[in-house]
Amino acid sequence: MVLYNSFNSWGWLESLPADVLESVDVQLGDIRDVASVRELVEGADVVYHLAALIAIPYSYRSPRSYVETNVLGTLNVLEAARQLATPRVVHTSTSEVYGTARSVPISEDHPLQGQSPYSASKIGADKIAESYHLSFGVPVATLRPFNTYGPRQSSRAVIPTILAQLAGGQNEIHLGDVRPTRDFTFVEDTVRAFMAVADAPLEAVVGRTFNAGTGVEISIGELVAMIARAAGREVAVVEDAERLRPPGSEVMRLVCDSSRLIEATGWKPTMSLADGLARTAEWFGRPENLARYKWNTYTV
Repeated sequence: MVLYNSFNSWGWLESLPADVLESVDVQLGDIRDVASVRELVEGADVVYHLAALIAIPYSYRSPRSYVETNVLGTLNVLEAARQLATPRVVHTSTSEVYGTARSVPISEDHPLQGQSPYSASKIGADKIAESYHLSFGVPVATLRPFNTYGPRQSSRAVIPTILAQLAGGQNEIHLGDVRPTRDFTFVEDTVRAFMAVADAPLEAVVGRTFNAGTGVEISIGELVAMIARAAGREVAVVEDAERLRPPGSEVMRLVCDSSRLIEATGWKPTMSLADGLARTAEWFGRPENLARYKWNTYTV
């Protein structure tokens, strides 16, 4: 499903090789619309529910849209799955639901903390998923990826923000707070985690929540230095007040405990941060890719 737009734009899907795109049935619709969702869910063996608004800064400006998309949109998916007896739903959560870590590494039993309207909306979506399993027996499993990164990622994420500015020739990188730590997971590992949850025996995953991450944390400041060294560049970081979260909303530490997912499915991350960053940097370094990004402006 691609959000309906009058340009019939499919976003990055349009950059797929023609032979791959031939195997993809793209449907314009809206996760907030009951009819759109039901039409797509009907006849599906597995529903991967990734539709969401994800930019944290924009959730401060337009919180209602996050509730409508992330909470009510999830309700539409689960209700369709309930009515149509869908064999399996893989619901997407986020490490942001944990807020700043109270204990590390973070397991699925860690308390949930809504430190932004975005994270609160994802907590709401997770609880709707949980309730539909417990109340109606909907076969849903929840996956919580930790900070996925890689080619084509939105410039609202920190790694594309850094790489795009570097590729644009900047020696001063504009960022928010560089103290928080994150557990960065390469997109291919995240995709394999989704597939592992979809392919595992039902009894191993249904009704359960799984973290997917590397178990390795790095601060944003250290990340900038690592990327600059790999690029052979000298860079300075400029703290941009516009990019700072409200003090009580910033999540200062995230590091993943993936042991439950590993035990249930055998999944393990395979891409090191150095190798994943190299592949991502190579992609952003291509002029035709960088041209898709407004790297010299800040987009909320």
